Amino acid sequence: MNSTPGTHGPRFGLVHGDRLPVALTALTVVTGLIDAISYLGLGQVFTANMTGNVVIIGFAAAGAPGFSLLASLVSLAAFLGGAVVAGRLELALRQRPRHRWVGISLAAEAVLLLTAAAVAFAVPHQARYPLIVLTAVAMGIRNGTVRKLAVPDMTTTVLTLTVTGLASDSSLAGGPNPRVARRVIAVLAILAGALLGAWLVLHHGLGWPLLISAVSVAATALALLRDPAGEPRSA
Repeated sequence: MNSTPGTHGPRFGLVHGDRLPVALTALTVVTGLIDAISYLGLGQVFTANMTGNVVIIGFAAAGAPGFSLLASLVSLAAFLGGAVVAGRLELALRQRPRHRWVGISLAAEAVLLLTAAAVAFAVPHQARYPLIVLTAVAMGIRNGTVRKLAVPDMTTTVLTLTVTGLASDSSLAGGPNPRVARRVIAVLAILAGALLGAWLVLHHGLGWPLLISAVSVAATALALLRDPAGEPRSA
């Protein structure tokens, strides 16, 4: 596929060197944090992983105990809203340098996560639905943005195809092991985020993991926005 600046193909040349893979890896760690926050802290609902969330909707609709149909539907609706925002941002910033578009999208995610952290600290036991909405919109914006970047094996939220690629493209399967390091790092990144997030939720509540998530995304956004060499995009 064409990756020439100004087209809508994969945008691998967003930033120089390894800045983009590093940024996407940091965002993958944040996904692990958000998964732990939502599933462990908000009552068995996902706000980043919509495959899991749709499955939970099925469980809840069937009457399985411990799952909330309303919470999962609210998460799905908020996530879809965030993805719409991501599309509108990309359209509005199409004439801007690519690094600026992604940085602004991540800044919006960071603001939503920071707001969620403030809510969690202020009313830790009465904010389930506001936190579901804030984190799901944030992750919808993230997913919509990363999807348009189309960097292979760096979706930041979904690992099924990454893990499948590790096995099906491996030497055991007769494959050439393409991007094996990137794939392994993506798996380890989300695992590390989930481990840290679970520990923080279980021992310190929701505020701190949300704050760490917000700061991490904000730092990533700043790193991209400060890149002086972003190329302008044409429609």
